[in-house]
Amino acid sequence: MRVVAGTYKGHRIETVPNKLTRPTTDKVKEALFQMIGPFFDGGVFLDLFAGSGALGIEAISRGMNQGVFVDQQAKAIQTIYSNIKKLNMDKQVEVYRTDAFRALKAAGKRGLVFDIIFLDPPYKKVSYEKLLKQINHFKLCNEKTIVVCEHDGREKLSDHIEAFNKIKSETYGSGTSITLYQLGDESCE
Repeated sequence: MRVVAGTYKGHRIETVPNKLTRPTTDKVKEALFQMIGPFFDGGVFLDLFAGSGALGIEAISRGMNQGVFVDQQAKAIQTIYSNIKKLNMDKQVEVYRTDAFRALKAAGKRGLVFDIIFLDPPYKKVSYEKLLKQINHFKLCNEKTIVVCEHDGREKLSDHIEAFNKIKSETYGSGTSITLYQLGDESCE
């Protein structure tokens, strides 16, 4: 796996050495960043279910200032630390080993607001509806925040969840889908 674009373009990053983590392919990662804006002028991300940290690392490479990585697997956390150390971005990120819902609550208590939230849980194991409700409940978004849901292409996510509206959904390759949500009145494409 490698960083696709930006400051760290071409740098290889480690994958989590287990069968529990499904890495986002470079092709899907590139398509995802084309959907949300190929490059950023600052901002803060949350990479929930971070795995190797590939999505957050890509976001930093493309111009995000800071981010938070969360995963509950010890091997994933070790891999994230290894990758961010190798790329010398440890001052730009925080890494937490905890459950996703606890992480959302903790971020809410800290008053954090994210510009991008990556949700890539194990397919069909975690409810996107529950995640989005908690993100809204803890006020982790503003009106411009993009919530990125990576999911099984056979799973169709709702057009509206809580205060979020689907703004785009695409399916790639062997059935991986990306669905984007934002707060507000925008309608589904």
